[in-house]
Amino acid sequence: MHKVLKVEGMTCQHCVQTVTETVGKLPGVAKVEVNLGQKKVTVDFDESQTQVESISAQIVEAGFEVVGGS
Repeated sequence: MHKVLKVEGMTCQHCVQTVTETVGKLPGVAKVEVNLGQKKVTVDFDESQTQVESISAQIVEAGFEVVGGS
């Protein structure tokens, strides 16, 4: 599955790295791309191994706010 999440609170490359590493550790996540300028996190993952809710929860746990997705 391909999901784009709108994430607030990312301000620098360290934030990008934190989100990329945190989400990338989840089972079934194949790819994580963070667009700092657009405040978007794009995730490709296997729905049988993880869910959007788990991805969002990891981002929130890392200190950021998920405000929407498509």
